[in-house]
Amino acid sequence: MPEFTVGGDSFLLDGRPVRLLSGAMHYFRVHEAQWGHRLAMLRAMGLNCVEAYLPWNLHEPRPGRYEDVAAAGRFIDAAQAAGLWVIVRPGPYICAEWENGGLPHWLTGPLGPRVRTRDPEFLTAVDDWFDAALPQVVARQVTRGGPVLMVQVENEYGSYGSDRAYLRHLADGLRARGVTVPLFTADGPEDHMLTAGSLPGVPAALTFGSGAREAFATLRRHRPDGPLMCAEFWCGWFDHWGEEHVVREPADAVAVLTEILDCDASVNFYMAHGGTSFGGWAGANRAGELHRGALQPDVTSYDYGAPVDEYGRPTAKFEAFREVLARYAAGPLPEPPPPPPALPAAVPARVDGYVPAARVLAALGGPETESGVPPTFEELDVDRGLVRYRFRIPGPRQPYPLLVTGLRDVAVAYVRDAAGERRIALAGEEAPLGDVAGPAEVEVWVESLGRVNYGPRLGEPKGITGGLLHERQYVHGVRARGLRLDALDDAEAVAALGYDPPDTAGADGTDRGDSAGLYRASAEVAHPGDAALELPGWGRGWAWVNGFCLGRYWAAGPQESLYVPGPVLRTGANEVLLLELAGPGGEPVLGPPPT
Repeated sequence: MPEFTVGGDSFLLDGRPVRLLSGAMHYFRVHEAQWGHRLAMLRAMGLNCVEAYLPWNLHEPRPGRYEDVAAAGRFIDAAQAAGLWVIVRPGPYICAEWENGGLPHWLTGPLGPRVRTRDPEFLTAVDDWFDAALPQVVARQVTRGGPVLMVQVENEYGSYGSDRAYLRHLADGLRARGVTVPLFTADGPEDHMLTAGSLPGVPAALTFGSGAREAFATLRRHRPDGPLMCAEFWCGWFDHWGEEHVVREPADAVAVLTEILDCDASVNFYMAHGGTSFGGWAGANRAGELHRGALQPDVTSYDYGAPVDEYGRPTAKFEAFREVLARYAAGPLPEPPPPPPALPAAVPARVDGYVPAARVLAALGGPETESGVPPTFEELDVDRGLVRYRFRIPGPRQPYPLLVTGLRDVAVAYVRDAAGERRIALAGEEAPLGDVAGPAEVEVWVESLGRVNYGPRLGEPKGITGGLLHERQYVHGVRARGLRLDALDDAEAVAALGYDPPDTAGADGTDRGDSAGLYRASAEVAHPGDAALELPGWGRGWAWVNGFCLGRYWAAGPQESLYVPGPVLRTGANEVLLLELAGPGGEPVLGPPPT
């Protein structure tokens, strides 16, 4: 079997120096039927390796209940079939602009800042995760005939903490479970990050988007020898809802790539192909240099400005990178594979059914709880989705300001008092509902926009995390019920909801007249292929096509349509479901991929 080792100044394959030309691709952001095509695109760009995270929260949505961990193994096998080596990053934390940085909500909820430390409860859960996930990796190491060359310890830990005992536990745990290929850490090129995030005896790599020479000089102050590697070369960037689309020009990225290679370093493009945060799994960031400011939710598209775009197509950046990487190839690079089939023309989706939000919650939500203070999403076991809070303002009492404190992230409130009924949109951690007289009945529907995936506010809870203040008095006695997004993946339960004609939306008063609820539409497709779902005039919510959750849509932009993988569509009738929270718009359209 081949042997991959770490030499004094380079990586060695069977004793000969080898430069890793790798690219990140997340198997969980690409439809499995399209893995082969995307991997062939990476190979055609000139890469010899692919890097992938393992998202813990996707594979263990509830404690001890593992779901399709074998997908990681299938992806590694697909990479080997494509002629690529593999670098694996099993976490437990992955960042990746992924919900909660890959950490399960059921763990971060009770532990809070104890995660990513030596805390025994956290380490026990991590050990269980490693027990479940690592067999997929260990069996596919290069020493066993597979393509796995290296495994990462944690992920950019020096950007978060300084618990060396925690890092050592992870490294020892990887070895104890059969990982024999080289381990490595990856951190930013800052002294405090490298001192906190690296381990003696474990190769250290860097993550950056520019300034390669300066970055590697910093690394050399900490590690006088060993191979140089940029484990994340940020050749593009991601977008936030409500902000401008981020663009990195090819010439700028090529200049940095050339600088990295001129330093005789290995490189991992982040991302080579970004894909899509299907299923509502997109994370969020906090604004500001210290990542403690306003919430910045990530869009559903993870195109990232990568050389292979969200639809699997080569970009100008692909051609530019391919030209550079061809100089390092042993022979001619393979030609890119033919593009996947695409929907040839726009197809309207006729809305033919509607279910008020309250009825969706009643049928598919979790049990309603009653407690003194509002429970969080985590306490209600809601990872992605909604929570409805209901409470009563006693009376008689005069109008006083009603305030929701610790709101995360956005909400719609319905207040019914002597003045009538009104709907109020809420945002911000201190969210006023105006003056409310007692007695009054109040509902607050809270939506998570994605848990923070990077920085000191990682793992913060969602929902009403503070309390309900009427004047200066807390309101107690709160009923709460959660709706998880994955409840709508149950096709039989969704079909049994009992749809009303769409023109009755809001007419019966159960949704307070704003028409929030689940909308069903149907589109006839003659020639299935990759498509874009366009939703003109729709506000904010989540979309499914034939039971496959495409993710969040939002009129706030900058993302204007949702990617629909061709394998999701079928010849004939196709069902589109929209869980709309702000009010419906015009006719949905399945159109060709955007140009």
